[in-house]
Amino acid sequence: MRLLAALLLLQAADRPQIEAECRAILEKSKDPSQRGDAHFKLAEFDKAVAEYEKMVELDPSLEKSHWRRGIAYFYAGRYEKAAHQFEIYNSFDNVDRENGIWRYFSQYKAFGKDKAREGLLKYAKDDREPFPDVYQLFEGKRTPDQILEKIKSAKIDDDEREKRRFYAHLYIGLNFAVEGKAEEALPHLKKAVQNIWGPASGYGPNYMWHVGRLHHDLLKKN
Repeated sequence: MRLLAALLLLQAADRPQIEAECRAILEKSKDPSQRGDAHFKLAEFDKAVAEYEKMVELDPSLEKSHWRRGIAYFYAGRYEKAAHQFEIYNSFDNVDRENGIWRYFSQYKAFGKDKAREGLLKYAKDDREPFPDVYQLFEGKRTPDQILEKIKSAKIDDDEREKRRFYAHLYIGLNFAVEGKAEEALPHLKKAVQNIWGPASGYGPNYMWHVGRLHHDLLKKN
């Protein structure tokens, strides 16, 4: 299983292959969901936003739950729109701290760290690991080392550990990036991209693996 995951990672990280697959989708598909994802993976964020907005126009029931639109808004530099998307998502799912993290990032970019921390969404219910601990990073209650050490020492199987490390490195790296600390961000984003769990998992984790890949590449270019 881990060998297969490693092979999938090598395929997923092949930038020319990613571009070719996305261009093929854009040439053949009229589905705005597929087209939005393809544009996003190509770092064509404004075009991704347009396709995701078209999805909501065609099906208004997606208005609150369309987290991909929020992430596309963020990377298109439309931070207040992104923050609003993640805020209304919370009325759709009030457990998912990953959504709260993206609202924090969006508010940070739009209004600064103090306002972003003041506006952190509050969660009363349990969430999947490692998000309860990762969320405390943004509350100032945990450090990156504490989060990673807890994952290292947890009594869990290898696949679960790899999953938790993926999300931890992804969001530690993104947090450093949002704070303008590219040198600190890059090692964590690189570890997220090298993680074998993300590209071998379902749709949502795979999408977030691409988020890590894209942000890593954007920082390297700058």
